[in-house]
Amino acid sequence: MMIEISLEYWNKLATQTILISSLMSGFSIAVVVSLLVNELTKPILVKIQGAAIIAASSFLIALFSWTSILMMTTEGFPGDFSDQEFLFTRIIGATTFTIGIIALSGVIGLSGWVRSKKFGIFTTIISIITLFSIFSMMF
Repeated sequence: MMIEISLEYWNKLATQTILISSLMSGFSIAVVVSLLVNELTKPILVKIQGAAIIAASSFLIALFSWTSILMMTTEGFPGDFSDQEFLFTRIIGATTFTIGIIALSGVIGLSGWVRSKKFGIFTTIISIITLFSIFSMMF
């Protein structure tokens, strides 16, 4: 069954996703910067930095995609947009938001391995549980 979602709903969803994306991209950028300041001697730190860069970039793309959706769905928007344009922007926003969540979860999971194997196993398990919990609420 296909449900038609109103532009008002998309507007509210965009507002919430913009807030989440901006907070998560800021956090991811902070991780990248803190790792850049330190010498990356451990291979695990390079992996954490890579995951954080993917997360930050993905959340920034999602932020601007959802801002476009917010603008398109705001009353008084000065231009017209096609259904394909709206769909494409939603797909880009949702996909990059999801990639950002996965990458940030990877940062959390990998972070414990810097300290010890035992802590690495713990953070990996917590990261997987968190990821599944988030996805179960999203889809």
